[in-house]
Amino acid sequence: MVSESKTAAAPAQKARYFTAWRWHFYAGLFVIPFMLMLSVTGLVMLFDDEIESARYGDMLTVQTSGQPMQPSEQLNAVNQAFPEATVTQFIPARTADTVSRFSIQLPSGETRFAIVNPYTGEMTGTIDRSDSWYELANNIHGTLLIGDLGDRLIETAASFMILLLVSGIYLWWPKDAASRAGFLKIRTDSGSRIFMRDLHSNLGGVLSIVLLFFVISGLAWAGVWGGKIVQPWGSFPAERSKNAPESVITHKMLNHGSEEEMPWNLEQTPVPTSQHVGHGAPEPNEERKYSADVSIDQVVAMVKEVGFTHYKLKFPKSDIGVYTLSANTMSGDISDPTQDRTMHIDQYSGEVLADITFSDYNWMAKSMAAGIALHKGGVSVINKVLNVLFCLAFITISITGGVMWWKRRPNGSRKLGAPPVMAGNGFWVVGTMTLIVICVLFPLAGLSVVAILCIDWLIFRRVQSLKHAIS
Repeated sequence: MVSESKTAAAPAQKARYFTAWRWHFYAGLFVIPFMLMLSVTGLVMLFDDEIESARYGDMLTVQTSGQPMQPSEQLNAVNQAFPEATVTQFIPARTADTVSRFSIQLPSGETRFAIVNPYTGEMTGTIDRSDSWYELANNIHGTLLIGDLGDRLIETAASFMILLLVSGIYLWWPKDAASRAGFLKIRTDSGSRIFMRDLHSNLGGVLSIVLLFFVISGLAWAGVWGGKIVQPWGSFPAERSKNAPESVITHKMLNHGSEEEMPWNLEQTPVPTSQHVGHGAPEPNEERKYSADVSIDQVVAMVKEVGFTHYKLKFPKSDIGVYTLSANTMSGDISDPTQDRTMHIDQYSGEVLADITFSDYNWMAKSMAAGIALHKGGVSVINKVLNVLFCLAFITISITGGVMWWKRRPNGSRKLGAPPVMAGNGFWVVGTMTLIVICVLFPLAGLSVVAILCIDWLIFRRVQSLKHAIS
């Protein structure tokens, strides 16, 4: 005989199940398009090097012949080829058979990479930086190409993924004979609907921690939760640099477009300034030809001595500007986040104004440095391969979820086909606590959750009750 406690618990358990399913359903409808977009654009960014090599081919490789020319000689070649352009950045060749790059800004405002053979000074071509597949994918990945509105929509969707994960794990975890039958199994002989459900639930359940990692590390880039709440806690304090006045320029302003060239924890930190008697402050946003008392050759020799290998060198942009050297996993210069390093050098005296390494980061910044490297697949080939597989899995989860919803919708009906509201005590402690945490930590998602619950209560449930009363 079934005990009275078990008999009483059955309706409550069923009600909780349908409550979780209903939350999962609403969150999924909103999240699926965004998860597909993030996964596809993530794949494009993972293969940035391969795409660039395929597009530009021989332009990026050279024959080795003796010793490379001094950086100043390569710079002179660029200035001669583009006398009207402003040179803003130097990226030395990564290997003996690849080219050097100088970022130049043309009078039209267009930014290009001038590609230089480091052995001969010959210009092998130019690359329009705005024509980068990586930058396009990154812009879609971060803003949907619609600025702050897109950023807010993506942040809301990413926050909803946490609700999707918690409700999905609850639905996936075996509670009875029916759910145990498909747990960690992909049944191919029980019809397409069972196959889709097994694929969706098992992939989602097994990879839930992986998806949570991508969500949390990605949210740190978001405008509200990341930029206004989390990032300030992880920012490097400018006062820890040498006693050099700060400019109005932040490290984020040194990034090129959507390319993250500066470390996450430095983006909100002001850049120090060079000091030299007789040089006044420049006009706002003033650009100028590269000219400084300390030459590029001296800077490159200095940074080699202190251990820089692969790096990007930003030239001073004004009379109070500084040389900025950065080697970090954010921009793909290096693969080991513990070797992150950013250095600012006075353009007149050659004094090191700031030398910021991984050991200077606080615990949040260290976590982000490691998380970003893993998120972008830059730690190793294995990391990259795994991220490709994860992206493909997330695409599969999204498609199967969408197909299952479409197949279970009432035929010929314009209804959403949401799971029904079951009678009984459907209060779900874990799910309710998750909702509360999301509302507190992620403001945009919290507002959206409240809106969805209001719409569900005021419209869907009321209309359903009215129809039952009429019938």
